[in-house]
Order: sequence, then C-alpha cells, then structure tokens
Amino acid sequence: MPRYTGISSEAFRHPLDRQAEQALRSVPGFDLVAGKFVEFMYERPQTIYHIGNSIQVSHRQYATIHRIFRECVADLDVQPEPVLFVSQNPVANSYALGKDHPYIVINSGLLDLLTEEEIRSVLAHELGHIKCGHTTLIQMAMWVMSIVSTLSEMTFGLGGLVSSGLIYAFFEWRRKAELSSDRAALLVTDELDTVLSTMMKLSGGSSAFAHELSLPEFIRQSDAYQELDKDNLNQIYKFMLYNGFGAGSMLSHPFPVERVHYIREWADSEEYRNLKSGNYKRGDTTGAVDVSQSPKEDKNETEAERLKRQIDELQAEINRLKR
Repeated sequence: MPRYTGISSEAFRHPLDRQAEQALRSVPGFDLVAGKFVEFMYERPQTIYHIGNSIQVSHRQYATIHRIFRECVADLDVQPEPVLFVSQNPVANSYALGKDHPYIVINSGLLDLLTEEEIRSVLAHELGHIKCGHTTLIQMAMWVMSIVSTLSEMTFGLGGLVSSGLIYAFFEWRRKAELSSDRAALLVTDELDTVLSTMMKLSGGSSAFAHELSLPEFIRQSDAYQELDKDNLNQIYKFMLYNGFGAGSMLSHPFPVERVHYIREWADSEEYRNLKSGNYKRGDTTGAVDVSQSPKEDKNETEAERLKRQIDELQAEINRLKR
C-alpha cells in the first residue's frame, strides 16, 4: 500500500469542500453557534459512552481490523492516532468525531457486509475526515440539529438565531466534505474498484446475494444519474431531495452514485497521478475549522473557576427559559 508521509490534507481536499466551508462560515449566526458549541459541548462524554458501550479495537480485540486501521493511520500520516470502536448495530455505517481526542466508530453491520479491503476503504474515509479537520464542524452540525429538533424553545440562546440558511449551509458543507474523504479512501486503498464496490454495497448490498452484484452496472447507474441533469426540472428535484423537500429530512451525504462520479473523475486526473508519484503538499495543517474559546474569557481564571462560571451561566439561561 502507498504511504504518504507528511501529507497535508490540502493535498487531496476537494475544492467543493473548501468552497462550502467558506460559505458556511460567512452565514450570519455561525460565529454565535461556534461560541455556544465550545461553551456547552465537550468531547469527553461521548468518548466515555463508547468506552462503556462499544468494543475498543486493539491488537487483542478485532486484531485484523486493528492491523488494517494502523496501516491506514500510517498511510495518511494521521497524528495522534485516533481511537477505534466497534458498535453493535446492524446498520452498515461509520463515523468520525472529536478534535483534541478524535475517534472512529464502525458498526458491526458494516463488518458483516464488507471485505477486508472494503473495510480499509471505510477506515481511510473516516481518517480523511479527521485529517481534514472535519470532525468539529460535523459535531457542531449535529448539535445544532439536535437543538432545533428536540429542545424546542430551550436553545441556550440560539432560538431565532439559528436560521434555516445556516442549517442548509451546514448540510451542504457536510455533503461536500464527503468528497474529500472519498479521495483519502482512494489514496490508501490504491484501488478505484475497491472504493466503488464499497459505495455500491453501502447503497444496497447484501451478504447473502453479494455474488449477484455488478460493479459495471452500478457505474452505468451513476452515469445515468449524471445524464438526468440535462433536464433542468431534474436538477430542481435533486436540490429538493437533498434539502428535505419530499424526503422528510436533509441528507448529510451525497447520493452514492454521485460520489462514484466524483471519485472516478479524480482517479483519472493529473492531480491524482502527481500525488501518487510523491508530488504532494506536505506539512501540518490546522484542519478545516478551529473553534476557539470566547475572546471575552479571562485567561487568568482557573479551570475550576471557568467551569463554575459556565455552569452558573447555563443554569441562569435554563431558569430564564422556564419562566
């Protein structure tokens, strides 16, 4: 497998990912959401949940998965090494979260569906999110949607300020971020068909009938999907489906057939060939987003004082909303 020592995420980050992030950060309300997110949300509780409720992968637990994972970490030069968990869930899914202490969760259903090389593709994809610094924005998007959908008027001061435009911008960015991580999967696996077959199986794969799946047919399906854009009305329908009109909820990922189109296009590009030959941007990067502490915070206050102040402010906000 190729190893990209010292590679920067900017070497493979999709330009649509960059553009969507810039658009997101310019939407009114983003800075407020970023500040509230840092103030009220922490990574540690989620990590504790998975330590208590999932299997932490190691050389003694899922040894084969651990070996593949560590190879992927080395191939993309991801530092520090994230923690990997396997969660008991039949849905074939995976995700990466955390900034200072990143971790990846893959569902048991995914292990039952994919080959070892396809699992490598998934792990590299999730490491791509971490390498690109996507995880903070992903957590922010999940937090905002949780507030909007479940907390009603109790929004920690965000009510009325979390506009539909900001939510749309979050989801648009999340979809574009997947394109960068698909590139990471291709870099690590070095096999386009492996990345494509992974997408096909995640679309509607079956362990029992895997022998009846046809990758060429799935690629033709992807081409047919692109042809739909020749009709302007179809483009409108696509926009509506992505943004929850008719589908019930906004989609966090592009349609798999669309991802097939983008990754095939990049695999045939001069940029990809140069990168494979070792001609790529090197150096550490700060990631896609850096949500710092509020500039009003007193740097001289102790950690205990800061925590007490935040708890007092949160309690005051809750009391106000109850009145």
